[in-house]
Amino acid sequence: MPAHATDFTWFEERYPDLAEAYCLTQVQGISADELLRRFDAVPGRSVTGLAAVVEAWETFDDGEDEHAPDGDEDLMLVAVTEFDGWAVAVEVNGYLGSLWDALPRLAEGTRLVSHFRNCNAVDSFHWQERAVNRLYFEPLFPTQRHGEDAEAPGMAELLAHCGFDLTDEEHAGADSGVDADPGVDAGADADSVAGSDAGSVAGSDAGSDAVEARPRLHTEAAFALAERLTDVRLTPERLDAAGFRLGYAPVP
Repeated sequence: MPAHATDFTWFEERYPDLAEAYCLTQVQGISADELLRRFDAVPGRSVTGLAAVVEAWETFDDGEDEHAPDGDEDLMLVAVTEFDGWAVAVEVNGYLGSLWDALPRLAEGTRLVSHFRNCNAVDSFHWQERAVNRLYFEPLFPTQRHGEDAEAPGMAELLAHCGFDLTDEEHAGADSGVDADPGVDAGADADSVAGSDAGSVAGSDAGSDAVEARPRLHTEAAFALAERLTDVRLTPERLDAAGFRLGYAPVP
């Protein structure tokens, strides 16, 4: 079943501190170590599970991380792993994967998808192909989009199927996710919305298994959209079992 915001309610329930302020960056076809290199990060120790990443960040934030490099340089903790041919970086209370200046380097030669939220509910979603921004928007305001595919045929429908609330724009085109069919092939979404088969994004069985979009699930909808663009399903079980390499990245 294609991803929907309601598939990711576990994120806030299981990791409340992380859900309040995080950045998740996925880069296709590179290793976790290469992603650390693209962050200019100094490699550190390895931990198992996302809860251990959060604990490591708390130690780092308290200034008690004995593994952190010495010096006066401002650093941020980045944890990297790999899923299904993608390198994945998790930042607790971080934002490096959302910086416009960093995106071309992180996405060099490949595709990048990242989403970010801070404790003030400022958020962003990026879909980058090499140096080209395909899509950028704030999940809280999904009708205000930018990028090469921001208004591509099928884009509004895709966002509605993920659970974003598009009710405040006349060009939403998907009835805000109500009566929309979430049954879209996750692996096909990125290419379809780019124009190869835009009609397939909306699906053919309107009204099937519909779930009304809820504004409070905009962060969860960002996870759903990321899954549809990467075909990488993140679950608590996968994240709890994953091995993460920590790194210390300079703040630009």
